[in-house]
Amino acid sequence: MSTGTATKAATTSTASITPVVVRLKVSLLRNGLRQSSGRRAVYVASLVIVLLFAALQLIGLIALRGNTYAMTVTVLLTAVLALGWAVMPLFFSGGDETLDPTRLVMLPLRPQPLVRALLVASLVGIGPLFTLCLLVGSVVAMAHGAAAYVTGVVAVVLALLVCVALARTVATANTRLLTSRKGRDLAVLSGLVIAVGAQVVNFGAQKLNSSGMSTLDPAADVVRWVPPASALGAVDSVSEGSYAVGLAQLAVSGVALAVLLAFWQRSLTRLMTSPDGSTLQAAEPSRDKAGRSSGLGRLLPAGRTGTVMERSLRYVWRDPKTKAAWVTSLAIGLIVPVFNALQGTGSVYFACFAAGMLGIQMYNQFGQDTSAFWMVAMTISSTRDAYVELRARALALLVITLPYAALVCVLTTALLGDWAALPEVFGLSFALLGAMLATGAWSSARFPYSIPQESYKNVAPGQASLAGFSIFGGMIAAALLCAPVITLTIWLNVSSDGQDWTWLLLPIGTAYGAAIALAGLHLAAPRTARQLPEILAAVSKG
Repeated sequence: MSTGTATKAATTSTASITPVVVRLKVSLLRNGLRQSSGRRAVYVASLVIVLLFAALQLIGLIALRGNTYAMTVTVLLTAVLALGWAVMPLFFSGGDETLDPTRLVMLPLRPQPLVRALLVASLVGIGPLFTLCLLVGSVVAMAHGAAAYVTGVVAVVLALLVCVALARTVATANTRLLTSRKGRDLAVLSGLVIAVGAQVVNFGAQKLNSSGMSTLDPAADVVRWVPPASALGAVDSVSEGSYAVGLAQLAVSGVALAVLLAFWQRSLTRLMTSPDGSTLQAAEPSRDKAGRSSGLGRLLPAGRTGTVMERSLRYVWRDPKTKAAWVTSLAIGLIVPVFNALQGTGSVYFACFAAGMLGIQMYNQFGQDTSAFWMVAMTISSTRDAYVELRARALALLVITLPYAALVCVLTTALLGDWAALPEVFGLSFALLGAMLATGAWSSARFPYSIPQESYKNVAPGQASLAGFSIFGGMIAAALLCAPVITLTIWLNVSSDGQDWTWLLLPIGTAYGAAIALAGLHLAAPRTARQLPEILAAVSKG
């Protein structure tokens, strides 16, 4: 009697997990929106934009009905959609607290019913609704006949479940990573992924405009057998009367779903039963007999200059937001000139874009220190100390920017085949970099602002206009400071005899950049030494 009662209770408990987890998901969403009116406004705006975009996509897909390339577009679109679901947890895990199953580790839950409950709960949200609209539009675009529509219903459900299960599996397998500092690095780098992806899409669109949609047919023939796109491929196969092929394609997606659920359950079991080693004490860096850290510190100058340079370079490697800013600048500084060169619309002078993007890192140097700037301020007692501090930060920046700017110049010139213009491109890049260092040092002392460490924002509330004026005003000032070198470049290229002397722009631009950078550092040092309390107050607001 007691055994039957216990079994009945266990069955009831298991059956009740799914609605409880769904209600938990809804409660988390509702309570999160109650925290602030700003968050509600952002959510509502996001919902409206997503629904509008989904409606437009749905109309566009329905309009493809009967088109020759309907299968190609829908199958590839489903594959891209699945890829988005796979990478989404790596960058936006903080938006859904149920993506972290360790929050349920203390509850007496078995993995199999928990997987089922989390899978159903994952269907609640804007993402699944957007995916559903695209899948329904894809089925309408391809389906012809009652059998195809019946297959389409199964395909939509199967493809949606595969997408959701894929996201959950990736999230569970990387939960330890996503809750660590490296996970926060990934979240901050999401903007870079979007920027790079936009450039790739733009490049692909231009290729399609020149060669037509037929170039995608071979890729679609392969992707239609890759889940979850194979489920949509089954609709096209059934529409053409190939029932066996359609059934095989549905089976491929079904097997993929079963494999994902099994791997998800295995990862969930391991995650909720294995010890967490994230609190283990990290190994201390090795030091020499003089107490200096080994490795990087040995290659840098002695004294304050080397210490400040090492600290700045460690910020680049360890601080999530500083790392994100650097990686974004490095990537965009390379993408813009290289992609334009590949498309045949570029110029060798686009290589200067890399120097400009990297020079931005000199702005708001003290903001990355946040409230810890007080330790730096305690070591500055004179204008000379402030100058050495700023000079060391500029030198740390040059360790990365100089070789990288030179690399972009050489690569852009090689793609365009205009080797004669390489010296003047070098000169312009180095002059621009020196001007950015000068204006960045002055701007850091005149317009410091705080960088919040715990949120996705890069500017503390109330300092957005200050940050915008600092960066954009400094960039305009840097361009004006480069006017002599730019004018000389134009004159040498326009003059009939001047083209033989364009190589002089390399030493002239380099010397001018170095001189203007040193002048900017000397100009910013006195203000830095006088305004230490004001700078500390400004950078401590985040």
